[in-house]
Amino acid sequence: MSRPKSDHITWHQTTVRKEDRERLTSQRGVTLWFTGLSCSGKSTLANEVQRALFERGHLTYVLDGDNVRHGLNSDLGFSPEDRNENIRRIGEVARLFRDAGVINMVAFISPYRVDRKRARDLAGDGEFVEVFCRCRLEVCEERDAKGLYQKARAGEIAEFTGVSAPYEEPEDPEIVLETDSERVEESVQKVLSFLEERGIIKTDHGAMLGAMKRKDVV
Repeated sequence: MSRPKSDHITWHQTTVRKEDRERLTSQRGVTLWFTGLSCSGKSTLANEVQRALFERGHLTYVLDGDNVRHGLNSDLGFSPEDRNENIRRIGEVARLFRDAGVINMVAFISPYRVDRKRARDLAGDGEFVEVFCRCRLEVCEERDAKGLYQKARAGEIAEFTGVSAPYEEPEDPEIVLETDSERVEESVQKVLSFLEERGIIKTDHGAMLGAMKRKDVV
């Protein structure tokens, strides 16, 4: 946790603990940090994972890069310094969601490893899951309905990740989604399976029984 500028403030402990809230919601408060190039599928997959978890009865929330820049981070641009501050703030917000016992999906390009590590360091053991949406640059450009890559290559957008600004791929992410070759459903299932294996969510027994019945029919 970063040190505040003022020495005249005190951290107040609450009488309701994170463990109490998790017991109430029957889930663990964790962050799924989706990172990747623009148009690599981060927001789409974060929202689809959220929908799948919600349908299982889990309390979830998506913190989307563009949405957060409309409010909390509306004062920030895309310089390296502003990108650092952008991720620092969202890392703190994600920490608050974890403390509330909410499974939160963060969908930010977050191009720098050091910033993603700082967000991870705010989390307890097993509370931060880095999800790398790996997608070839040419595929990202083909998907770009807003024409941002084209504008960046024409010099109309400065410091655009993947074109005029770097993207540092995760070195050891918990989950890798090959979003230029996998179907959305496959990628979502990868995430759900990981969460089940780690005990973050319970196994979907309904889906398992359905699969077993289909297997028996075959």
